[in-house]
Amino acid sequence: MHISILSFDAFNELDSLIALGILNRIQNKGWRVTIASPTPQVKSMNGVIMQRHVSLSEASNADAVIVGSGMKTRDIIQDKDIMSQLKLDPSRQLIGAQCSGALILAKLGLLNEVPACTDLTTKPWVQEAGVEVLNQAFYAKNNIATAGGCLASQYLAIWLIARLEGIDAAKDAMHYVAPVGEKDEYVQRAINNIAEYLPDDFVVC
Repeated sequence: MHISILSFDAFNELDSLIALGILNRIQNKGWRVTIASPTPQVKSMNGVIMQRHVSLSEASNADAVIVGSGMKTRDIIQDKDIMSQLKLDPSRQLIGAQCSGALILAKLGLLNEVPACTDLTTKPWVQEAGVEVLNQAFYAKNNIATAGGCLASQYLAIWLIARLEGIDAAKDAMHYVAPVGEKDEYVQRAINNIAEYLPDDFVVC
């Protein structure tokens, strides 16, 4: 199972790395979480240099993809070379977008008739792209999910874990990273945010 997190120049560390950390709580053999970027290295909005694991083309073949956010997303969607490498397909993949990542999904035509969550800065740009923006942290429809606000990246991560490994695995992953003394509260809040967007055959308790 390959899950890839797309991170571009001036990426937001919280958006990419919180999801990376939570997703890597799954220790099953064959579970693989990668960072994908257009170049071998990318620099974050705060100057952190990160080495990619895979290319964008490789990430497009992953079982699940999270499109990360950053300060240059509007430049990214104008870059034909980068956008042409993104062959995302919700018929064969789970696809998530964090904050301004929703703008990339909109440009790829993946949010037609699908409302989205995003950050407040990106909201008007997503609306200009013809997508309804919801005033909430997480939303999913079928195999596409979006999250708004850096710390909402945890919801994308556990939604993916729940879909791919089950609700108990999602709870365990969140329980591990949640603050001591507040673990049950964090787990329940996270599950509450994703529960209604899971398939009908999921048992959530």
